[in-house]
Amino acid sequence: MSPIHLNMIMAFFISLTGLLLYRSHLMSSLLCLEGMMLSLFVLTTSLALNMNFTLLSIIPIILLVFAACEAAIGLSLLVTVSNTYGLDYVQNLNLLQC
Repeated sequence: MSPIHLNMIMAFFISLTGLLLYRSHLMSSLLCLEGMMLSLFVLTTSLALNMNFTLLSIIPIILLVFAACEAAIGLSLLVTVSNTYGLDYVQNLNLLQC
């Protein structure tokens, strides 16, 4: 396993532990999710380049599209929550309320 793959796997798990530990603010959760998506993007891109398999080269682009959609939805939720409640604490939100 190359050092780039090892670093990206470690970056993914560090972002995952950050998501599990610092989930009190919505902004920190979104940043950890973006770190996870970025490490997955770099990992799939490097694997597609190393394997020289042409059908595998579309997967990083699809992953990047999903990451952009996730970021747009997350930021719109952050703006809505901060305008409604004044802060972005996840514990203060009641998600079951209509």
